[in-house]
Amino acid sequence: MNSFKKILVIFIFFSLCSAYADNHDKNSELIEQVKEVTENLENNLTEEEDVPLNDPFAGNEGTSGNASINLETGEERDEMSLYNFKLSGIISGQDNSYISLNNSSGEVLNLTLGQYLGKIKLIDLRLTEAIFEKEKDQEKNFMIIDFNQQIRESDEY
Repeated sequence: MNSFKKILVIFIFFSLCSAYADNHDKNSELIEQVKEVTENLENNLTEEEDVPLNDPFAGNEGTSGNASINLETGEERDEMSLYNFKLSGIISGQDNSYISLNNSSGEVLNLTLGQYLGKIKLIDLRLTEAIFEKEKDQEKNFMIIDFNQQIRESDEY
């Protein structure tokens, strides 16, 4: 960024000098003005610029869904937990239906109806969400993930 500012100052200096080269009386005034501008810019360049604490090019890698992990059940430790995946696609056809899930490292996992993701089973699809069945102590609970990466648990769907 600093080199860009220096190049800009030099460009302004030469453009102003060439624009007013015909006026010899005002030429010395112009040179003084340009010197003042360059001194001001050089003083600004010597001050250190603030650098952001996080890398703006890292994307959402640091916040890959850890905030929504259910700490009570310990699901964050399970590699195949739904909380470690993002819903990236739903394909529904007459004979088969599929979903695509991405994990934090970018790997894609495709599931069809009836397949298991760890301890949960994909049982249904809607236009914007996938429904998993989770059996726990003879009870059926459902986990629903949508394209906003929101996961909610319910007793019915």
